[in-house]
Amino acid sequence: MPETSGEKTEKATPHKRREQRKEGNVMQSKDVVTAAFILLVFFVLRLMAGFMYQTVQNSMTYWLSLAGEGMGENGRFIDGMPIAQKLILEIGKVTLLTAGPILLLSVLIPILVTGIQTRFIFSQKSIQFKMSKLNPFKGIQKMFSLSAVFELAKSIAKLVILIAVVYDEIKGRITDFARLTRLSTGAALLYVAEATFAICMKIAAVFVVVAAIDFLFQKYKWEKDMKMTKQEVKEEYKQMEGDPQIKSKRRQKQQQMAMSRMMQDVPSADVVIRNPTHFAVAIRYDEEKDKAPVVVAKGADNVAFKIIEKAEENYISIVENVKLARGLYKSVDLGREIPYSFYQEVAEVLAFVYDMKGKKPKGYKDPAKQ
Repeated sequence: MPETSGEKTEKATPHKRREQRKEGNVMQSKDVVTAAFILLVFFVLRLMAGFMYQTVQNSMTYWLSLAGEGMGENGRFIDGMPIAQKLILEIGKVTLLTAGPILLLSVLIPILVTGIQTRFIFSQKSIQFKMSKLNPFKGIQKMFSLSAVFELAKSIAKLVILIAVVYDEIKGRITDFARLTRLSTGAALLYVAEATFAICMKIAAVFVVVAAIDFLFQKYKWEKDMKMTKQEVKEEYKQMEGDPQIKSKRRQKQQQMAMSRMMQDVPSADVVIRNPTHFAVAIRYDEEKDKAPVVVAKGADNVAFKIIEKAEENYISIVENVKLARGLYKSVDLGREIPYSFYQEVAEVLAFVYDMKGKKPKGYKDPAKQ
């Protein structure tokens, strides 16, 4: 079947992805945040359980012992501090030591996990008020959208699985719970804590699986929503091509690449002919490869100086000839053989260079006499 012009079949272009990121439209899964939060908080609770229990026990033992001794000095002061003030400080210290780390994690985990998913992007546009959000028809459409159906199915699945996991764990320990009355208080509390932690970790595992599924779904949905029609791609391409800044950057990059390639060819030259202040042209002549001398590099002003520096670094002969350098620069394109009108002058320069070196290249023939 032929595609309709309004059908979104093309993947989002890098430009559209950048623009959407600026708008705050990025792919993220809330279930990944929830799973990370539950898993890390339960794990930290498990590590800190002994410390938390000991801290609370020490505080209660301290205050109960004071109560048995008449609450300190004359029933009004403890260590020179009013009882009420001392009690408030003690409660604050115990709360900070036991609940503080968990509260801190509760703030940091959502920020970090969300930031990792969105690459810590912040866009004011995403939190601006929009009248379209109050449109009841759009609200109804969202209620029956693919996302809404998926969220409903996911919520039901989570509830069913969590009930099954908790029921299975408790069912397996029901006989052990019945024997807790025979244990000491400390041993009973330890067993209950271990059982609770086992249940919590299974719940966390369920959330991790759900988060993985949700992450894949959200990525699929985001990519689908980001797709473009062929017409949109064409229009964007036209806009990009017409942008002076983009054209300038592209031209600058092309010039840099061309300059780099040209400088790499300078060491292959036999001679650099230059105008002392403005032009430099590097000539290569290999009778086995070239029908006539070839211009492998040329430049004016700063580029000319770079060509000369490169030639000096590679011990390439440099000859000053104002008229010839200017003529070659203006008449011969890069990588092209020199015209017949320059044969005689270039042959003389090459002969001069080879005489200075006391040798001729293998297969050398004067191009002017061919």
